[in-house]
Amino acid sequence: MLQLGVNIDHIATLRQARGGSEPDLLSGAVIAEKAGADGITVHLREDRRHIQDVDVFELRKRVKTKLNLEMAVSEEIVGIALKLKPHNVCMVPEKRQELTTEGGLDVCARKKKISEAVKRLRKKKIIVSLFIDPELKQVKAAGEVGADCVELHTGAYANAGTQRLKGKELARLRKSAELAVNLGLVLNAGHGLDYKNVTPVAGICGMNELNIGHSIISRAITVGLENAVKEMKNLLKVR
Repeated sequence: MLQLGVNIDHIATLRQARGGSEPDLLSGAVIAEKAGADGITVHLREDRRHIQDVDVFELRKRVKTKLNLEMAVSEEIVGIALKLKPHNVCMVPEKRQELTTEGGLDVCARKKKISEAVKRLRKKKIIVSLFIDPELKQVKAAGEVGADCVELHTGAYANAGTQRLKGKELARLRKSAELAVNLGLVLNAGHGLDYKNVTPVAGICGMNELNIGHSIISRAITVGLENAVKEMKNLLKVR
C-alpha cells in the first residue's frame, strides 16, 4: 500500500513566529500518526528557521512509525544525523535565501561528497534517500552513489499552469520512476502535492511513499490535523 509521510515543518514555523512553545510539534506528530501517517518528516535546516536540534531528538524518542530527516549534505548535519540515527534521511539541496527547497539535488555534480555521506549513514543502518529532479541522469547517479531510495521532486508537475504542461511533467515523473524501480531503488516523491493534484502521482507504478507537508498543515487550519491527514491518506488509495 502507498505510504504517506507527513512533513510537520510548518508546525514549527508557526511556533517560531512567536518564539514560544505553541503549537506543540510533538503533539502534531502524534496526531498525524494516529490519523494514519506512515512516517513523520522534518527538515533540520542549517539556518534552523523552523525545526530545532532538540526537536529531532525528541521526535526520535516519540515517533512510533518512522522519522525521516531531510538534510543538506553538510558535515554538521551529517554529524547530527549519525548521532540521531533516524529511520531514514533524505538529502536535499539547501540555500539560505529560499522559502522552501527549490529543485532537486545535483547528484551528478557532487558524486564524491554525496557518496561519502551515503556510506557513513548507511554504515549506521540509516536508509538514505536522495531528493532529485525527475531526470534520468540524476536517477542513474543516485544508484551509482549507493543510495537506497530516490524522492522525485514533483514541483514542476505541481506548478504546471496548463493540463498539457502537467501531462508533460507527469510523463517525466513516470520515466524516471520506471528507471528507479529497474535500478532497484525505492521510489518516493514529494513537493507541492496537494488534495487536487496528488492522485496521478500516487498512481505511478512502483511508487512507495509520498511526502507531503504544506497542503496538509494548511488544510488542518480549517478541518483539524487528524482530518487533514485522513483525507490525504484516503486519496492515496488508488491501487
